[in-house]
Amino acid sequence: MTTGKPLRADARRNRDALLAKARELFADGCFDMRFDDFARLAGVGTGTLYRHFPTREALAEAVYRSELDAMCARGRELRDTLPAAKALAAFLRDLVDHLEAHQGLARTLATLMAAQSGPLAEGGRELSQVIAGLLAAGVEEGSIRDDVGVGAVMMALQGICTACGRPGSRADADGTVTLVLDGLRSPAPPLSGGG
Repeated sequence: MTTGKPLRADARRNRDALLAKARELFADGCFDMRFDDFARLAGVGTGTLYRHFPTREALAEAVYRSELDAMCARGRELRDTLPAAKALAAFLRDLVDHLEAHQGLARTLATLMAAQSGPLAEGGRELSQVIAGLLAAGVEEGSIRDDVGVGAVMMALQGICTACGRPGSRADADGTVTLVLDGLRSPAPPLSGGG
């Protein structure tokens, strides 16, 4: 639970240890374990767990936010360092790699991308803004068509998240990203001249 005050160094270490262990356990699909066990496995007391994260949902939200913040930072970095079409492709493929490695996060994202309010919805909006920035850079560059919005890309990502972990889902996710990228590519201008 955040109070707005900066955490002491030891409190920050404990919070970081809880987040790291929860991230690891969620990635392994262990979301449903006894809540107090998160504290034991992170090497902190149960009071420390409840002080920082009073509920399992609060812990999941913090993990989700930290993962999403890292993904969004990666998207902005790619936008600033690569040609726009390559940045978008790299971001979407990196995102699929990350979701495949963290299937618990993929399931959380699938559920929460549709959220209309609250802190988790804010995270979905942040991801949407990063993708919108990548698309806009591509439109400006002339490599991305200007008649497809961020909503279509987010819908494809939500489908990928929903299917994550099913047999063959990785190949299908890669194929979906390829379809999205092909569909977003700006058509080549018609050849001038007669025949």
